[in-house]
Amino acid sequence: MKKSVLTRYRVMAYVTGVLLVLLTLGVIAKYGLHIDGAAKFTTVIGIAHGWLYVIYLVFAFDLGSKAKWPVAKQLWVLLAGTVPTAAFFVERRVSRELEGRIADTAPAVAEA
Repeated sequence: MKKSVLTRYRVMAYVTGVLLVLLTLGVIAKYGLHIDGAAKFTTVIGIAHGWLYVIYLVFAFDLGSKAKWPVAKQLWVLLAGTVPTAAFFVERRVSRELEGRIADTAPAVAEA
């Protein structure tokens, strides 16, 4: 598996996680605190999170299939983008696991 597969998953995990936290704060501001302008903010962030979550799903599925994960683990990673802050913890755990595998399969560099 190439390092780029893990890198693009990590980028989308962070983007999805940040947008979901912002969306959560926007919903709290809109419905809990009744702040003016929170409705527009929530709409914009919600749309962005929705579209980028689809890209996250594609990249996470690609990573899981190349890492040969069982279905339960793939579902766990795919759903991490729907729970605020879960994407950060899952991304860190997945990265630690797979960085070791990527390092083991990397070709040795010869010194001159």
